[in-house]
Amino acid sequence: MIDFGEMRQWGADPDTGLTRCAGNAGLYEKLIGMILDDSNFTALEEALRANDLEQAFQKAHGLKGTTGNLALTPLFDAICQIVEPLRVKDADFDYNAQMEVIKSEYAKLKELVK
Repeated sequence: MIDFGEMRQWGADPDTGLTRCAGNAGLYEKLIGMILDDSNFTALEEALRANDLEQAFQKAHGLKGTTGNLALTPLFDAICQIVEPLRVKDADFDYNAQMEVIKSEYAKLKELVK
């Protein structure tokens, strides 16, 4: 069971996420669990390592939607920071540094969902 108080302290908005799940806490928790198993995080990192910015954009854009819908604000915000530079293939953006921020927020979420 997820402690929504801890999620709020992290910066998420579980009330909004629950609203989007029609108030079904079990569904909300299940969807959060699915995010933790989402291979798009690994695929994003691999695409960045391969300098495949188009593939990285596709993965990041999908993660942005999923984390946004569940109101996982810190992770959503970290992903948003990489989406637009990927969309325009900004060669000067430090993708690796932002990926580290994403991984950090992902790890924090994982700790909350023990």
